[in-house]
Amino acid sequence: MTRRWFGSVRSRATLAATLVVAVALLAAGAAVLLSLRSDLTGQAESEAASAARAVAVELSDGRPYDRLTGLDEDDRPVQIVDERGRVVAASEDLERVTGTGADTARPGDPGGRAGGDADDDADDSDDANGSDGPDDDAPAPRGEVDSDTDFSTGTATIDGTTADYRFAAVEVEFEDRGKFTVYAGAPLAAERSAVGTATTAMLIGFPLLLAVVAGATWLVTRRALSPVEGIRREMAAITASEDLARRVPVPATQDEVARLALTTNETLAALESSVERQRRFVADASHELRSPIASLRTQLEVGAAHPELLDLDGAVTDTVRLQTLAADLLLLARLDAGERPGDARFDLGALAREHAEGRAGVTVTADEVPVAGSRAQVGRVLTNLLDNARRHARSAVTVGVRAEGEWAVVAVADDGDGVPEADRERIFERFVRLDEARSRDDGGAGLGLAIARDVAVRHGGTLTVGRAPAGGALFELRLPRAR
Repeated sequence: MTRRWFGSVRSRATLAATLVVAVALLAAGAAVLLSLRSDLTGQAESEAASAARAVAVELSDGRPYDRLTGLDEDDRPVQIVDERGRVVAASEDLERVTGTGADTARPGDPGGRAGGDADDDADDSDDANGSDGPDDDAPAPRGEVDSDTDFSTGTATIDGTTADYRFAAVEVEFEDRGKFTVYAGAPLAAERSAVGTATTAMLIGFPLLLAVVAGATWLVTRRALSPVEGIRREMAAITASEDLARRVPVPATQDEVARLALTTNETLAALESSVERQRRFVADASHELRSPIASLRTQLEVGAAHPELLDLDGAVTDTVRLQTLAADLLLLARLDAGERPGDARFDLGALAREHAEGRAGVTVTADEVPVAGSRAQVGRVLTNLLDNARRHARSAVTVGVRAEGEWAVVAVADDGDGVPEADRERIFERFVRLDEARSRDDGGAGLGLAIARDVAVRHGGTLTVGRAPAGGALFELRLPRAR
């Protein structure tokens, strides 16, 4: 069932589009959440750093712990830790804290290292502020605030409420009291809330959006493929009826489907032409074979009844003609089947001299020009051209073989009446004879020139006819020269 479902182009297109959009939405959603979280965390860090630096500046001015304004914030935990890790000051409502590196939340908490030294710190503070002796009016020594800010994440409990915070740490160093670290936190509740809200919106919106994409893709693909289904149905009907005159519908969309329909119709037209040509070929071949077979049968039957009346020469002539026609039909069938001509190299000039030898009235002027292909088939072309020229010539036939650029050219000319310009393409059609008034024995079956052109085309060349200098026909065979 799954294979049948995804065997449809529409189903595969819908699935692919949905998967692509799903991946894109997941990537975009992750990027949005990370960006949102980064922005909100950065905002919290900025607030925490500002608060920590404000307390550090007050501390560096020598202000006592109980007069630091940053410790009065109700929603922002603040701790001051000395270099030995003891908490020396903290926000009033701070009950518990993690992420600052201190063991306790406030000075003097049980179990902490600051428990027994709080008074000492107070004394140190008084001494640092110059609270005894005659030096009470002396300015308190100032500390140096570090320009770097470190960040960490932890939790804090204020008035019984525990929440996540982003802590900023700023160091203040005194020459006589050592180094202190101010920790100030900014709540991450807004970041958690915003990220959670965005995640919930995505979890609800993404499936709905994917459903819309899948539905839209399904409908669009269905509409786009409906002409293809029409083409398929018409092709099935053409196959069932064997009526190659029918054509598939062409949509007016001017897109790939329309071009497919046009190409399909062109293919049907070519197929119809090929089938019609094949039928005509079979009919013409049957007609051509009927005459010599009937003549030969008649002569044999007469000879059987009256041996003294047997025309032996006529029987031999009809048999030779029948043999030649069968050979021509067999060669045409092989050419139509796409038989490759081969790649043997031979001298076209020597081949022309060989086929012209022994023919009366034929003059050959041939250069040595190598070509590649089927020597037998090219020889058949030369034979057909020479037979045709000798049949129509008054007295002389000339054959010339020469090289002309990348081509090997064979020119066969006669001094006959020539070929009318209107018939210079029609004579290469099968079973076409311009001398219908003459007998079939003299005029042939009308296959020689058709075979000659087919062989030329199979070898990558051409065969054309024009007017010879002597006024007759000039046939030019052009074949690619062998490299």
